[in-house]
Amino acid sequence: MKKTPFCATSEQDQEIMFKVLGINNFDDLFEAIPDELKSETFNVPEGLSEMEMMQHIRQIASKNSTDLVNFCGAGFYDHYIPSAVDALSSRGEFYTAYTPYQPEASQGTLQAAFEYQTAICRLTDMEVANASLFDGGTAIFEAIMMALRQTRRKKVLVDEGVNPIYRKMLRCYMQNLSFEYEEVALSKDGIADRAAYIDILDDSVGAVVLQNPNFFGCLDNFTELVDSIHAVKALAIMSVYPIALSQIETPGSMGADIVTGEGQSLGLPLNFGGPYLGFMAVQKKLVRKMPGRIVGETVDAQGRRGYVLTLQAREQHIRREKATSNICSNVQLCALRAIIYLSLIGKEGFRDLGQQCMDRANYAWDKLTAIDGIEPVFDRPFFNEFAIRLPKSASDVISDLIPQGIVAGFPVGHYYENMEDVLLLSFTEMRTKEEIDILAVKIESVLKI
Repeated sequence: MKKTPFCATSEQDQEIMFKVLGINNFDDLFEAIPDELKSETFNVPEGLSEMEMMQHIRQIASKNSTDLVNFCGAGFYDHYIPSAVDALSSRGEFYTAYTPYQPEASQGTLQAAFEYQTAICRLTDMEVANASLFDGGTAIFEAIMMALRQTRRKKVLVDEGVNPIYRKMLRCYMQNLSFEYEEVALSKDGIADRAAYIDILDDSVGAVVLQNPNFFGCLDNFTELVDSIHAVKALAIMSVYPIALSQIETPGSMGADIVTGEGQSLGLPLNFGGPYLGFMAVQKKLVRKMPGRIVGETVDAQGRRGYVLTLQAREQHIRREKATSNICSNVQLCALRAIIYLSLIGKEGFRDLGQQCMDRANYAWDKLTAIDGIEPVFDRPFFNEFAIRLPKSASDVISDLIPQGIVAGFPVGHYYENMEDVLLLSFTEMRTKEEIDILAVKIESVLKI
């Protein structure tokens, strides 16, 4: 790990700053805050030396269990990251780069973003991608706002199969906006309820949000549903798991208008929740409604290939009322890691990766559903994730297995009613058959307690 030098301000430096600011001490900076709003509860300990601080931090960090065998997915996945991803993305040319406003000084960063956009278009089978968003959840929100601007309507339908973490984010973002937000329950088969959509789709709906695979891991073909969405002149937004696109039908082939997703699985570590990467791809007709920025390829005055920021639809570049979004720091470094990752594993490697994930998941399905008392929640095709119903609380099973070195999955009851006994499990290329065998034995043993 690189060490960054730190130089504290001296007392003389502080006196100079106080004089410039016209104050006597640090407390004067807060005198504008009324006394009743000043907190007396801050429990800030005395300062430590660098050595003492590092010892303290290491002691705290040692309490984390970082060697658990992870079967938890729910939108964020434990994939192998080639060492070259860290090595290349940490080079100084990229590591300190910010927004590439000056193309003459930013060709490397701009080309990397252009290649990233190209890869996202190929993955999703769409025509245009932007140079990244913050994460999968906020990418859906941006897609919704984009669709409502395009259709000039006020209502959005969100399928209950969309990740509940994302839906919680959407409700938060939209609660004070003048739009109508409505969630549509899943069918009994665990997929989007076609009949429910047919009943509710009308000319007030501007956008419909779907997910494939959905939160329960169920795969679906939305082609006919997208046709129904288009019949009322609404736009279809589809959230996808990028690794699954190595094996399943693309959202573009199903007629999606806007595709979003969480790019964490493309070379980004889990990192306690971030930073992550949101991606977005659209049909070309919507390109001027996209948030963020788009890198384009051009030629200079001498005919040499070059890259520039083509469309920048944020308020710093165009009139505020016409801005589509205030996406400034677009996690460029995360997008860089994604394109490095995809370039390293290549087309065939990407397909092989997806096949390994599916093979392990199918092996686990056979092992787990053979245990007495365990039943699949939905008997649907899946990619690398599925849900099982247990004869006891899923949270209890997870808690029992943590001390044994296993994260057994995600307790679905945290977000869905009457599903306290449902466990969602994910299987990536990182999980071996031996680990899956151990998982099955451990789950069977705790169910007997």
